Amino acid sequence: MDRTPVYAGTPVSGAPYTPGIQVGNMVFVSGQVPLDSETNTIVRDDFEKAVGVCLDNIDRILQSAGTSLANCVRVGVYLADMGNFARLNAVYANRFGDVKPARTCIQAQLPLNVDVEIEAIALIP
Repeated sequence: MDRTPVYAGTPVSGAPYTPGIQVGNMVFVSGQVPLDSETNTIVRDDFEKAVGVCLDNIDRILQSAGTSLANCVRVGVYLADMGNFARLNAVYANRFGDVKPARTCIQAQLPLNVDVEIEAIALIP
């Protein structure tokens, strides 16, 4: 089966991974940190905004593949501090439809000293 790279804009220079890979009618999105695409800076000191930016980044990649967050079937969330779990859920719950994707949430030491990183798998309708 063919694997097609999916980008939202231009590829990240020097990155040793692809933001998204389409295989058949599925898109696998690499972990997205809260890198604001407009300012090209990491969102810090505003956890809820950081979660929103991660999800926005995922959605941009999914839209490049012809799908969206509404078609996510699996999400992996990595938190630097599980004390932010309820805050994550408050933002997360509003971004998905009635049928939320299957999800894992674990605590991890994250790149760039961010508070959250999110990955996803979605179907292309």
